[in-house]
Amino acid sequence: MFIDKVKDYIQKNQLLIKSQKVAIGLSGGADSVALLAVLVRLGYDCVALHCNFHLRGKEADRDEAFAQGVAKHFGVPFYRVDFETSNYAHDKKISIEMAARELRYNWFNEMLLNVNAQAICVAHHQDDLVETFLMNLARGTGIRGAGGIRPKNGTVIRPLLEVSKKEILNWLDEQQLDYVTDSSNLEDQYTRNFYRLRVIPLIEEIRPSSKETLARSAKHLAAAEKIYLYTIEKARKECFDTETQLNINHLLTYPSPETILYELLIPFGFGRSLSETIFESLKGESGKLFYSPTHRLIKDREVLLLTPLNQTQTRSYCINKLEDFANLPIAIKASLSIENKDLDIIKRPAYAYLDLDKIQFPLVLRPWQQGDAFIPFGMKGRKKLSDYFSDHKYSKLDKEKAWLLCQQDVVLWLVNERIDNRFRILKDTKKILILHFIGEK
Repeated sequence: MFIDKVKDYIQKNQLLIKSQKVAIGLSGGADSVALLAVLVRLGYDCVALHCNFHLRGKEADRDEAFAQGVAKHFGVPFYRVDFETSNYAHDKKISIEMAARELRYNWFNEMLLNVNAQAICVAHHQDDLVETFLMNLARGTGIRGAGGIRPKNGTVIRPLLEVSKKEILNWLDEQQLDYVTDSSNLEDQYTRNFYRLRVIPLIEEIRPSSKETLARSAKHLAAAEKIYLYTIEKARKECFDTETQLNINHLLTYPSPETILYELLIPFGFGRSLSETIFESLKGESGKLFYSPTHRLIKDREVLLLTPLNQTQTRSYCINKLEDFANLPIAIKASLSIENKDLDIIKRPAYAYLDLDKIQFPLVLRPWQQGDAFIPFGMKGRKKLSDYFSDHKYSKLDKEKAWLLCQQDVVLWLVNERIDNRFRILKDTKKILILHFIGEK
C-alpha cells in the first residue's frame, strides 16, 4: 500500500519525528499534494509553504489559489511568498531554473525557523532520482553525487523517494484528490525536463523496466559513495603528517592514489586537472611549484607542502595547459604556431610571442609584487618592476592593474606591455606560444 511504503521509508531512514512540526513545500502539483496528504494521514503536524515565482502569468496565480485550497482541505496552516524570479536570475547571471531553486530554498530555511519545524519536506520521488542520476553521469561528477538525490540533506527531507510517479498518480486517483499541472513541465527547454521527456523515454524503448533498474543502481552508488568518503577521511588522517604537509609515500600505498590525491587537495582549491599534473610530478625532482586560487603547493622530496597565499597572491591563477587561458580574470587569447618563417608578427604591447620550448607549465598569472624583476625585451640587464614602472611613468592605478605571467618565480610577460628577453623567439625557434591580451573581463 502506498501509505505504508512511505511510512516504512521514513522509519528506515529516520527522517521525521512524530512529535515535531513538519513544513511541506506545496506547489499544487501531483507530487506535493500527495506528500501533504500522506503526511497528514500519517499523523504529522504539517504546515504548507507555497512559492509564487511569477513565471507563468495567470497559471502561477491559479496554482497559488489551488495550493491554498488544498491546505484548507487538510486543515493545515498555509504560508506563501512572491518572487521576481526573472529579475533575480538576471542580476545573479544564473538560469531561471537555478534562480527558482535558490529563492525557494532560501525562503524555506527562513520559514523553518519561523514556524519552528523540524524539517522541510519536498516531493522528489523515484523518477526524480533517476533523472538526477542520469544528469550527474552526463556531467561527469564521478562517484560523488552519482547516487542522485539523498533522502535527507541537512534540514531538507524527501519522504517519497521510494515511490514512482506512476504510484503517486494512481494513489491520488484512488483517493480522489485533485492537483494542477505546471505547463512548463511539458516543455523540454529546462535540463531536467529534457531528461524526463526525451532521454528516459528513449532508454525505456530499449529496456521497459529501465527506471526501476536505474533507481537501484543509484541506490547502490549512494552506498558505494559512503565507503568512498570513509576511505578519503581515512587517507586524510594517515597522509597528512601535519595540517599542510602531505606524505607522498603514505599516499602511494592507497589504491587509486591519483583519485585520493584529488580528494585531499580539493579543500585547498586544487581542481581535477591541476591535481593530475601534481600527481605526475610526484616521482620527479623536488622544487616544483603549483598554485590554486588560495594555496601554493611545493613538491619537496617525499612530501607536498601546502601554504596559504597572502592577500596579493590569492589573485594568482594557475595555467596548466593552453585551454586554461580561457579561465583567467582577464581576457587572453592563446594559440600555437609551429611554422616560424611565415609568421606575421604584430608589434603591439597586447601581443606576446614566446618560445614554447623554453617554457615549462604550469604557469601562473598574478599581480606584480615588490622585488619582482625581469629582463625587458631587447635588453640584457635585469630590471626591477618597480623601476620599470617609474621609468615608464606608471600611475598607482596602473601598477595595481598590472598582471604578470610567470613560470614559478620567473616573469615571462608583463601583460600588455613587454615580454622577458630570455623567452623571445629566434630564427631557430620551433614552437611559438602567441598570447593576445584582449582586455579586462
